[in-house]
Amino acid sequence: MNDYENNGYDPSDASSHYGASYGGYTPAQPEPAGTGTRKGMGPGAVIAICLVCTLLAAALGAGGTYYFLRGGFGGRDMLAQATPAPLPTATPAPAAKDAGTDAAVAETAAGQAVYALATKQVVGVTTEITYTNFFGQISAASVSGTGFIISDDGYILTNNHVIDDARKGGYEVSVLTYDGAEYTADIVGYDAANDIAVLKIDASGLTPVTMGDTGDIVVGRTVYTVGNPLGELNFTMTTGIISATDRAITTDQDNGPINMFQIDAAVNEGNSGGPVYDGDGEVIGVVTAKTSATGVEGLGFAIPVEDAEHIARQLIEYGYVTDRASMGISSYTLPGSVAERYGLVPGAYVTGVQAGGPADEAGLREQDVITAVDGKEVAGSTELTAIVRTYDVGDTAELTVWRSGEELTLSVTFGESQRPVEATAAPQPEQRQYYGDMEDFFRQFFGGF
Repeated sequence: MNDYENNGYDPSDASSHYGASYGGYTPAQPEPAGTGTRKGMGPGAVIAICLVCTLLAAALGAGGTYYFLRGGFGGRDMLAQATPAPLPTATPAPAAKDAGTDAAVAETAAGQAVYALATKQVVGVTTEITYTNFFGQISAASVSGTGFIISDDGYILTNNHVIDDARKGGYEVSVLTYDGAEYTADIVGYDAANDIAVLKIDASGLTPVTMGDTGDIVVGRTVYTVGNPLGELNFTMTTGIISATDRAITTDQDNGPINMFQIDAAVNEGNSGGPVYDGDGEVIGVVTAKTSATGVEGLGFAIPVEDAEHIARQLIEYGYVTDRASMGISSYTLPGSVAERYGLVPGAYVTGVQAGGPADEAGLREQDVITAVDGKEVAGSTELTAIVRTYDVGDTAELTVWRSGEELTLSVTFGESQRPVEATAAPQPEQRQYYGDMEDFFRQFFGGF
């Protein structure tokens, strides 16, 4: 027996909940027998009465239902609530003009128009170079950049650092246009101080860019860049704004500070030398540098177009920039660690002296180290270039020079800039070997060619 209460029927228990007094099951009792005889109705009468009762019940049911639905018996008029009133005919309101959407459409159209121009004006610039790696093996590498057409007969503007290895090593420079045509380019001229170079290809009927106005370089203006990032993603467009103007930027080319404006459009290796377009499709700058440190994004820099155009015109006409004070030398930054190792001093190591130039007349020689100009310390060729830029043609300065363990003072009168001097001596002392210095080991082994 379980714990649940048994509520079953027990016929022997008169008080069972299933007894007759509780509406439970009770066995049918026999109908008592009658004591007299009664005349019954015929079948027709019974049918008629049933039919009348049925019709009457139907009528009463329908009437009662209607009465109830109309609010009878103190209720609500449910029929009135159940039948909705006809809706008024609405006149659709005119759609509001979406200013944001219109602006986005206009911006997209502007970008597409700029890109359509860029495909006719932007070129890829590539040099295949060879070098000897740390193990003495001959290796090959590709140096890629961007340029843009500045005349219909094939003059192209780019950065000096894009073609610097080709110029120094005598390698061929290739130019690739959007339609797949490839040309071999001549180096017309270069200006390392401002990182500008001009190439020339044998072509005609080209589409040159339209040079913009430096006055259009204002913070907040939308700009577009088109170039060849990584040397593989040819003719990539990016967009952003001008973030700042008049930035004095020193690159890793030892060329001193260059006046540039800052943009946040994405630029990467391979974009160098490419154009910065404004929304009207005019070129307002030359992509030249970016900051790529970990955690840094959106810091790109471009040379204003008027500066670049001025230099390019002189390079085309003379092959060099003429209106700049010059000593007539080429130099190399001598790192402090290397100087200490070989008993030298840090400074600008002279790698070439122009015959008959200001430095030559002052008595400067190859392998001298310039350590100061008019008392201003020179840590390397970058500082030397920046200092010389502060002088005009005809000015005189005192050079502090280290030569074979002896400090000298030489007086130089700056002349007009001439065709750049190519280095005729090794950029470091002959006894120095790459594997003898860890700093240079990493530079040489990991791509410092």
